[in-house]
Amino acid sequence: MTITYVFLALFLSSDIGIIPHVESLGINYGQVANNLPEPDKVLELLSTLRLTKTRIYDTNPQILSSFANSNIEIIVTVENEVLSQLDDPQQALQWVSSHIIPYLPETKITGIQVGNEVFTDDDDTLLQHLVPAVVNIHNALSRLGYSNIQVSTPSSLAVLQNSYPPSAGSFKSEINGIMFQFLNFLSTTRTPFWINAYPYFAYEDDPSTIPLDYVLGNNPNAGMVDPYTKLHYDNMLYAMVDAVYFAIAKMGFRNIEVRVSETGWPSKGDPNEVGASPQNAATYNRNLIRKQMANEGTPLTPRMRLEVYLFALFNEDMKPGPTSERNYGLFQPNESMTYNVGLFVSTIPKSTSTPTSTSTQTSTSTSTSTSSASFFVTSSSTKTKVKP
Repeated sequence: MTITYVFLALFLSSDIGIIPHVESLGINYGQVANNLPEPDKVLELLSTLRLTKTRIYDTNPQILSSFANSNIEIIVTVENEVLSQLDDPQQALQWVSSHIIPYLPETKITGIQVGNEVFTDDDDTLLQHLVPAVVNIHNALSRLGYSNIQVSTPSSLAVLQNSYPPSAGSFKSEINGIMFQFLNFLSTTRTPFWINAYPYFAYEDDPSTIPLDYVLGNNPNAGMVDPYTKLHYDNMLYAMVDAVYFAIAKMGFRNIEVRVSETGWPSKGDPNEVGASPQNAATYNRNLIRKQMANEGTPLTPRMRLEVYLFALFNEDMKPGPTSERNYGLFQPNESMTYNVGLFVSTIPKSTSTPTSTSTQTSTSTSTSTSSASFFVTSSSTKTKVKP
């Protein structure tokens, strides 16, 4: 057993240099709200933050037009309800021609996510349309001269049957057939596998067993050692990502890069949502940004920086579900900071409280910002989330 898992680790790492090196940090720009600033104001905010990558959950024409002639790279999304139409190549060509082509090349559309968490969607009829839709959109882009735009889909961590320890990572058996087809497409087109990974959910489910420092990524902490690979993990996000790498390897693929399409921490939650607080949210995102600035890779892929998209830019007041769902934003809709991440310079908006402690596990208080100002991250660079 030990030899098998060590072989898988070497199998993944030996050819890792052929995967493109990632240098930037992105952020998700959700729009499930009725009080968000206009897209041109959002563009100003992203530019001030010196973030050059964002992801939206549709192909909003106003956003795509507003982002024209900017340095922002944007990933767009095909809504789940459209997938059944796109397994027809002609319909896919028409969709690309009307939703993507009019904005190119002025708007830097670098990726198309076909659906969101389709493998674990409540509507299991969607899954049969996923791979045909992905292939047809890719072919349509190639036909129209834009084969450089990557086509993929983000998945919930719930696609894994096992995720602990990371070397035990494997996909659920019921999705293996379609997953193999999808991975084969990614391998052929040199496109990443995107995962929505939230250590917060694991901690919320078992706060008495899982150390808070480990899920927040505080150092130093004891972390965990994979008993088969002997790799040490000091934060749960990296363990989640490596579990996906192992699951992919067990399907016979080793040249597919794993990227994080969503990760974050809520600044507010219901009384039973343990750990949702501005202190913990600030700490989680601060630690993650520091790792990005240090060009860190996971223990299994140490030579390749992990690309991460934070969730999310704004709190979204119309999202369904528990209170936490509406409180993942780094910013309020009025563009004031929800909390101080601690990695901003220049003028920081005034706040009624500044999170300093990371030990609070049940607080649901929020840090209310009262003004906005110019600042930036010192970095070189809608759907209700599913619990793993």
